[in-house]
Amino acid sequence: MRALLVVNPAATTTSARTRDVLIHALASEMKLEAVTTEYRGHARDLARQAAEGDDIDLVVALGGDGTVNEVVNGLLGDGGSAPEPERTPRLAVVPGGSTNVFARALGLPNDAVEATGALLNAIETGSERTIGLGRAVGTPGTPDEAIPGRWFTFCAGLGFDAGVVGRVEQQRELGKRSTHALYLRQVLRQFLGEQRRHGSITLEQPGREPVEDLLVSIVCNTAPWTFLGNRPVYAAPRASFDTGLDVLGLSRLTTGAVTRYATQLITSSPERGPRGKHAVTLHDLQQFTLHSKVPLPLQMDGDHLGLRTSVTFLGVDRALRVIV
Repeated sequence: MRALLVVNPAATTTSARTRDVLIHALASEMKLEAVTTEYRGHARDLARQAAEGDDIDLVVALGGDGTVNEVVNGLLGDGGSAPEPERTPRLAVVPGGSTNVFARALGLPNDAVEATGALLNAIETGSERTIGLGRAVGTPGTPDEAIPGRWFTFCAGLGFDAGVVGRVEQQRELGKRSTHALYLRQVLRQFLGEQRRHGSITLEQPGREPVEDLLVSIVCNTAPWTFLGNRPVYAAPRASFDTGLDVLGLSRLTTGAVTRYATQLITSSPERGPRGKHAVTLHDLQQFTLHSKVPLPLQMDGDHLGLRTSVTFLGVDRALRVIV
């Protein structure tokens, strides 16, 4: 097997020595080319080259969810045509980030060494699955129409949660480590800045009544939505790589509502997620649009992508083959 290993040297949970060990382990079982990323978007560029050539059967992403997202967008390109998973190099993941939601949602160990062992075993036995992905594009007829489309593997969000992601990225640029405590502090700061705002997001589906006045709009392609340490958090428990997209929308962010929904998230399970008068849950959507009265932050797979007023989301079945 001919493989490209895309290594993020800034991965938070692997050292240079660990990465060298993993590279040697993978190289012992396949024809491996290892490349270290040097700039934002480099992983996407490397994966795009692999997808456009005929030399690579497998692309392995060694890093966090951001690295995986870049590799996926490189493998699948701009989305101008339907994915052809049988003609696209397969994807494998060695988790090296702080949370590694995508890898863990696939059932992989959250340890880079153990995950490498699981990957080698899966290659030996031919174990793989073809998963669905989410895609977001600028809505036709709006100021965001020309914004390039982008794939996401496990979640996206317009509004509150994207604002939290943006605050975390600002703190990391200042040298802070990505920890759960950092995220919780930014959730509080985002809440204090948002609580006096009225809901500005409208969710529209073809042939359905719109859902209006949302403050939070979380889009899930799988469950769990994220992890707090070893605890999985389910914003949309029925979300799956084998169905369309799920949405959790919240229309109220008072102190009481935030306390209630935060408690429900922390205690969520595969059978029960957030619920209540001001919570909207939608399952297995193939297409919908989020409109905002004012520009709001957008995030995909934990990556802050700036401000948007209108985003159309697509659930794309059987988009990519993954070694698991």
